[in-house]
Amino acid sequence: MGELFIGIWKVWQWLMSHLIFINLILSIIIVFFQRRDPKAVWTWLLALYFIPVFGFLFYLLFCQDINKSKMFRIKEVEDKLRISARGQENFLRGHNIDEMDTLGKDYKELVFYNLDTSGAVLTVNNEIEIFTDGMAKFEDLRNSLRQAKKFIHIQYYIIKKDEVFLSMVPILKDKARQGVEVRILCDGMGGRFVPKALWKELEEAGIFVGIFFPPILGRLNLRVNYRNHRKIVVIDNQTGYVGGFNIGKEYIGKDKKFGYWRDTHLKIRGGAVISLQIRFALDWNYAVKENLFLHVEYFDDNGEMENIGPILSGEKRPLGIQIITSGPDVTYKQIRNNYLELFHKARKHIYIQTPYFIPDDAVLSALQIAARSGVDVRLMIPCMPDHPFVYWATYSYTGDLLEAGARCYQYENGFLHAKGVMADSCVCCYGTANMDIRSFELNFEVNAIIYDEETTKQLEEIFLNDLKYCHEITLEEYNNRNIFIRVKEQGSRLLSPLL
Repeated sequence: MGELFIGIWKVWQWLMSHLIFINLILSIIIVFFQRRDPKAVWTWLLALYFIPVFGFLFYLLFCQDINKSKMFRIKEVEDKLRISARGQENFLRGHNIDEMDTLGKDYKELVFYNLDTSGAVLTVNNEIEIFTDGMAKFEDLRNSLRQAKKFIHIQYYIIKKDEVFLSMVPILKDKARQGVEVRILCDGMGGRFVPKALWKELEEAGIFVGIFFPPILGRLNLRVNYRNHRKIVVIDNQTGYVGGFNIGKEYIGKDKKFGYWRDTHLKIRGGAVISLQIRFALDWNYAVKENLFLHVEYFDDNGEMENIGPILSGEKRPLGIQIITSGPDVTYKQIRNNYLELFHKARKHIYIQTPYFIPDDAVLSALQIAARSGVDVRLMIPCMPDHPFVYWATYSYTGDLLEAGARCYQYENGFLHAKGVMADSCVCCYGTANMDIRSFELNFEVNAIIYDEETTKQLEEIFLNDLKYCHEITLEEYNNRNIFIRVKEQGSRLLSPLL
């Protein structure tokens, strides 16, 4: 034991004696070999030089951009897959969709942008059910799992071994015995507390398990960035789920720290389910190295391309959806850019719900311009932190909106985890992405942008009802905050490019 301590002490002495040289090497890498936002570069340089030892450790944990291009090279090639996108774009450009109520002429360019930059196919034969309560969402999910006939594909950022997941395990095992193919994909960070014995038990029951970026040192995961934050369930290409709920007892309001958990999750039936399936398959292929695209039965579009013309022409009530994704493996910040377009197009109101509000300059400026132009901009955030630095950085940015004339609210009936934007009672965008730089650039996210007045109005009514449980932060109240809050805000905001 004494020799171990001597060895650790020698390593420590070596690090301290070479710290200047180590910081110099890291500084050169950050400045000259990584394509980063200048603010993030300066933040890392300050961390390295003003917090010498911990700055170096934080760099190892959070700043893993060196092998980024190599890490995602195969996945980036796979993401070039464009199922029906080009053909659909040609169809839409060849028809006068200005007169088609499903999109509205104001958002035609956004549809084409998503088609062109990411192959996000527009589907219009959809139905949506909205869940804001975890108990109701998971009860509905369990019922849908019981009805599966062909396959079940489950992907969550967080899975915990507690009553929520354990209530699903017997259903999944029973389905596997019936010959239904069951696949579960979990993020290596979010699923770190699931015992390996449980994963093995599921595999022995015939269930396929995949871990996205698994930890290499037990529960210690040195790759903090590039987490797969997506929550997707696809059942038989008929039913899909996407939204904010993870799998854990806190999401059904059984964690004393958070109390009631207010979230938003969408259940989709129709053509958009295929787009969720494609997203799952791309992530599964990367994590497990099993090419699901070799099995055409997983991607039967049920005649979606043949149906789009008649539906857009008014033979049915259309409900348009594009599934959009973002992550460090793609060129465009797809979800962030969709938010920007919604902010720029809004003429009446913009409603935002997000647990974390750490916008980049473009997003913040777009919202400030909208508010100063007379658009009713409203932001709803939690009243309690689950990540203190993120919370106080969020509170800091609400001050910028208040000064521009926006209205900001703190949700006080538990913890607000819903993630979405509603604009002018016409278009909404909900899913897994927070309104922060991490979701825009560093995490793998998925959202549904919905071109439907009825669905948007329903979500707006939910938003307005939530105001009953909110405290409005006024500009006067914000300006009178005490010195301790100001210090926490400024310190957290300084770190915001890294949060």
